[in-house]
Amino acid sequence: MKRLVLSLWMIGAFTIPLLACPVCERNQPKLFRGILHGAGPESKWDYVIVAIIFVISLLTLFYAIKWLIKPGEKQDNHIKRLILKQEEHE
Repeated sequence: MKRLVLSLWMIGAFTIPLLACPVCERNQPKLFRGILHGAGPESKWDYVIVAIIFVISLLTLFYAIKWLIKPGEKQDNHIKRLILKQEEHE
């Protein structure tokens, strides 16, 4: 229970300051009102750039988790085999 309360408190503590101020909210398009600070997108290319970066980030996260869970190095001459063999002899 303590973890749940602490987690909810941390989420609230870090997300509330990220909400946009009234001036920034007025400058943002409807899609981003209330959640972003600063000037809004200058053109449609800004949306395309952000979408591409988002897709690249998702792919990077997917492959990082995938290769962390199941690395897939099965070759006998892989460098990790050399390190593992040295540890076995010690």
